Amino acid sequence: MGKWQDSLVRLGRDMFEKKAEPERLEKNFTFVKTLVSALKERHSFLYPFQALKMISITMAPDNRFRIFSWNIPLDDGSFLYYGAIQTKSKNGELQLVPLLDKTFEIKNPENAILQPNNWYGAQYYDIAKLDDAYVLAGWKGQNPTETQKVIEILQFDGTKYNLGKSVFSDDRNATRKVFRFAPDARMYLRFNTARNRLIFDHIVLADSSAQGNYEVYGPDLTYDAYQFKQNMLHYQGNVPFINEKGQSDEGNRAPGQALPGKKSGL
Repeated sequence: MGKWQDSLVRLGRDMFEKKAEPERLEKNFTFVKTLVSALKERHSFLYPFQALKMISITMAPDNRFRIFSWNIPLDDGSFLYYGAIQTKSKNGELQLVPLLDKTFEIKNPENAILQPNNWYGAQYYDIAKLDDAYVLAGWKGQNPTETQKVIEILQFDGTKYNLGKSVFSDDRNATRKVFRFAPDARMYLRFNTARNRLIFDHIVLADSSAQGNYEVYGPDLTYDAYQFKQNMLHYQGNVPFINEKGQSDEGNRAPGQALPGKKSGL
């Protein structure tokens, strides 16, 4: 597995360091094939891939599965997302579900129930359990004028995965939350395990005449939260919170930039 990891690290660096878009995409294609080959090794689920810091590897809190996710920046300022869910198996054989990014085909992502082959692509950096589902926090560079953070709800019944579920108390029609803001803004979105809740920046419009222009959206220095309770995310507005030094959100980074000790290419 160490040899597989070395190959992946070399390819992963090239995915972000190559200046030409065709080269980056070619290296990514080889990276995907190499990753699948590595995960075909028996009991590969147990291997942490600690050196593979340019992508995100997010383990479910109950160790049932882990998610590999990453992005490739394109020359026009948009992004392609890649991912796969590796499920823990009793015999150590490969159980891998690819995530296929269909972002621009999904017209109403906040209200859609999706499958892995129809994925609202994001790079996930945190995960928590919500009774019979999982809550994912993800970064999503969208285009030159808009960045997003996503709260995704993942369901797994032991045989198949679904994406999206109506668990938000403030909007019973919402199946996921998508926060849109300026690319140069920074949005905090993190799980607080001590309080069993998800804390996030309150995003506001800076100029009321620019409704829908996300270049002028950003945090207003207050925080909201979703409290985990009874299989729901209960909204709480204006919660007391101090973002202390050392608690920076690793989802606030440019593509290819890894935080020391973290497996992420955000």
